[in-house]
Parts: sequence; C-alpha cells; structure tokens
Amino acid sequence: MRKNNFILSAILSAAIFCLPSFLSAQAKPSSPELSSSAKVGSTEVTMKWGAPSVKGRAIWGELVPFDKIWRTGANNATTFTASKDVKINGKALAAGTYSVFTIPGKTEWTLIFNKKAEQWGAYDYKDSDDALRVTVTPKMVADVTEQLTFTVNKNGKVSFQWEKLTFDFTVSSAK
Repeated sequence: MRKNNFILSAILSAAIFCLPSFLSAQAKPSSPELSSSAKVGSTEVTMKWGAPSVKGRAIWGELVPFDKIWRTGANNATTFTASKDVKINGKALAAGTYSVFTIPGKTEWTLIFNKKAEQWGAYDYKDSDDALRVTVTPKMVADVTEQLTFTVNKNGKVSFQWEKLTFDFTVSSAK
C-alpha cells in the first residue's frame, strides 16, 4: 500500500511539475504563422508570414522604421512561392520560394523578393541575394486591421494590410 502511495505521489508531482510547460505550449503564439494562396491561372501562388498584431502600438515610423529593411511580418521572414515563372507588377520572377522584404517609405515602398527563402527576421538579409525589387504605393485607410494580413486572390492581386496601411502587387503569367 505504501509503495502504491509513493508511486501515485511521484506521478502527481511529475504532472504538476510539467503542467506549466504544457499549458504554455498550448498558448496561442503572439505572432502566429499564417498563409494565403490561390491558383492564378495555372500557377499556385502562396504567401506565408508571421502575423503580428497592432496592440495599440505606433507602427509606421516607430515599430517599423521608415527607409530600413523590414522582414514584412514577424519571426521568420515572410515568403512568396510561385509554382511557375511569373511577373510581379510586370517584372519577371522565376518559379520558386523567396523571402519577402520591404523598405517602407512615407510615400512609396520597395518590395523585395530575396533568393534566400529561409531567414529569421532580416538579420542575414543581403541585397546581393535579391531576385527582384518593385515599387509599391501604400495607402492609408479608415479601418484598422489588427493582425498583419496578406490576401492572394485568383485574379493575381496580392494585398497587404496592417494597422491603417495597405498596398497591393500583381502576379501574372510570365508568358
């Protein structure tokens, strides 16, 4: 009987010791990984990103500084994947997976597709690995988008929304 009580105590102690770790592992991440994809013609297009929330913070020019490279999301660099060669805003981009960076400006942004797809943040970013750069024009809108969002639609429009800022770029067939 004493042996059974000891075993039961040991099991309960282990469970209590492990419970905080288990509960924290079950918690929703503050910047979850999200994705959006669509078939644009015969090409599968996918965006994947870590989605931070505004949380009442000043975003543009503060959390995300102007005129500096940004991973365009949280955690791992955002990625763009095209199953076939495409054009981004009319400029050629070979099929594959790219990390997506931006250089936010007050009136225009540089959208960058970098050949090194697996990157944490922008710490290892090198412009020599850029496959393509295009300029996009951000717009301010009335409604707040709390969590950073990309939307890919079948017409080839990819939209970015976060806080009160949005921009779009177009994906089309390379032919």
